[in-house]
Amino acid sequence: SEDKDSALAPAPGISREAGAPEKYDVAPKIPTRYARTLRNEFNAVVVEHHLKWAPLCVSEPGAMLDGASSPCRRLGRYDFHHADAVVDWALKHKLKVKGHVLVWHVTSPTDILEEMSPEQVREQLRRHIFTTMGHFRGRIRVWDVVNEALAPDGSLAQNIFYRKLGPEYIEDCFRWAHQADPDAILLYNDNKVEGMNGPNKDKADGFYRLLASLVQNGVPVHGCGIQAHFNAAGTGRSRPPTPRMVKNQIHRLGKLGLTVNISEMDVRVSQLAPNLRQIAQRQIYHDIIAAALTEPAFDGVWLWGFTDRHTWVTHFYYDDEPLIYDEDYGRKEAYYGLRDALSSITPGGTVGARVLLDSDEDENGNSWGSVWMQPEVEDGNARTSFSEHDNLAGSDGPDWELRELT
Repeated sequence: SEDKDSALAPAPGISREAGAPEKYDVAPKIPTRYARTLRNEFNAVVVEHHLKWAPLCVSEPGAMLDGASSPCRRLGRYDFHHADAVVDWALKHKLKVKGHVLVWHVTSPTDILEEMSPEQVREQLRRHIFTTMGHFRGRIRVWDVVNEALAPDGSLAQNIFYRKLGPEYIEDCFRWAHQADPDAILLYNDNKVEGMNGPNKDKADGFYRLLASLVQNGVPVHGCGIQAHFNAAGTGRSRPPTPRMVKNQIHRLGKLGLTVNISEMDVRVSQLAPNLRQIAQRQIYHDIIAAALTEPAFDGVWLWGFTDRHTWVTHFYYDDEPLIYDEDYGRKEAYYGLRDALSSITPGGTVGARVLLDSDEDENGNSWGSVWMQPEVEDGNARTSFSEHDNLAGSDGPDWELRELT
């Protein structure tokens, strides 16, 4: 089919200096709809999956031994073929590339690492960072170094690296990354940390404390990513933060001297009534980005895909349409909301795009998102909407394993 190359599809991004998406088709000779749209509308890409440790070495697509039908089960053998294809295509078409991600326990070869001593794990982790960054040095200039090292309560997740190496593993990873490529921009990335004093206050505060500690200790960290995987129908900890909350979180992170990017944005809407879905999705994309753009520390937004034809949400959550293009590459209301938000920083644009920034209510007392926001449950436990309830301290499970009661 025309989308046969989309298995290697990168996620798109728009850096702050890009302004609104391009108006004219600059890529008429690029053969697939996915590639043409990516080139026409965006100025950067991030490789969603194929740069993670396990996919490079021991899981699909992995490093294949000659004649083997499955990837190698030995650390140290790398296959950069698939990642190279995306990176080289992007650079050929003058798109910036962000590397994602050097260290994330969920996509590391944990079954192999579990059998190793702390000293062996430390050396394998260091080698992995040097090997991966060394291969792409000069091509990838921005890296997510560590991903999702926090538990839902804001404490450090007791993942394999924490258990084997202690909390200092995060600092070590950034120092090794800086040694591997002193010119690279190094980022810490996490989920449900987007809003200050919001639905996930504890984790957002923990995110700030972790980054403040890294900065105070002289660790070479230059910025951070707030993922923004939102569920418009969420309640409790799954409720989207307001634009004011996002602005305030970016503001305090910026005061640490860090840049902030929205790093993996998508907006799930399938649990809303059909007549509310595009209304909610457009408002969230528009208002969150417009609010973020009022902060000087904010330097861009990355979407976790752009067409509903290819989205991780379908595989890890449920059928949904979380992105700005539909399955047939038609522009949705969310596309125009995002475009209008970006135009707020172009000549003649209105800073903040008239979004609520100082309050979560308008002059008539209507709360942000009141048209589509779902009511909280009435059992007194609205802030604890996960099946695990209070047993969240130190949890290293990914967000999709914390089943939402929405």
